[in-house]
Amino acid sequence: MPQNSHIGLDGIHRTKEDEDKISLNIASLFSEPTGQAVLKYLRSITIEMVGGPEITDASLRHLEGQRHIVGLIERHVQRGHKIK
Repeated sequence: MPQNSHIGLDGIHRTKEDEDKISLNIASLFSEPTGQAVLKYLRSITIEMVGGPEITDASLRHLEGQRHIVGLIERHVQRGHKIK
């Protein structure tokens, strides 16, 4: 593990500078109107999706993984705006 290792929002060790760059890039991409529309769509099919009682364990696990990724994107956007 590098001496200046930092644990990123995704739990992966990298330098703080690399983590900052990731957050700034994601914030830049998803701050434009097209990026905001894409993120809104991704949120609608993941975080806002409700699995009823018929959902299988495998489908629920898949959905939770998708939700995790969208949440990670949203957290990077917020972080990117804070470090600008």
